[in-house]
Amino acid sequence: MAKQTQHHGKAWYVLHTYSGYEDNVARNLKQRIESMDMQDYIFDVIVPVEKKIKIRNNKRVTVEEKIYPGYVLVQMIVTDASWYVVRNTPNVTGFIGLGTTPTPVNPEEILSIKKKMGQEEPKYRIDVKKGENVKIIDGPFKDFDGEVQEIDEAKGKVKVLVMVFGRETPVELDFLQIKKI
Repeated sequence: MAKQTQHHGKAWYVLHTYSGYEDNVARNLKQRIESMDMQDYIFDVIVPVEKKIKIRNNKRVTVEEKIYPGYVLVQMIVTDASWYVVRNTPNVTGFIGLGTTPTPVNPEEILSIKKKMGQEEPKYRIDVKKGENVKIIDGPFKDFDGEVQEIDEAKGKVKVLVMVFGRETPVELDFLQIKKI
């Protein structure tokens, strides 16, 4: 027996918005849900973000980055009225789906997005090994090449041997300041 897809149950849908307006859309939509009494049809609005570590002025900062810029997730029951309320929220350009029918998002996908959002500690992406050659992409030694000498995963640091004025000099760098050659 073929599995029937439910179009009238509670599900997550993806809204397309103008990029940069995701938070604005989420805020507006939440207000519209209240003012138009749609709490029984539209349950939750999420702008998926994850924490990432960046370097700014040689310091580590944790920033929230949108996982899907230009998209907002909405948990709702699609009816003509609820669709209309969402669709006519300022800066919403449409639903993701076929034609005019919004397509529900796979619940596993929502779980994995929520998991990403819940990551308290941003991950260091370390994909270099001792002895590998790397290019320094940030900081005072930008554009120098060097060889990885030590890796300190806990601190997110590496020691790289760099040729400076004809001498090999060990330089301590952040993982975010190097990339594999």
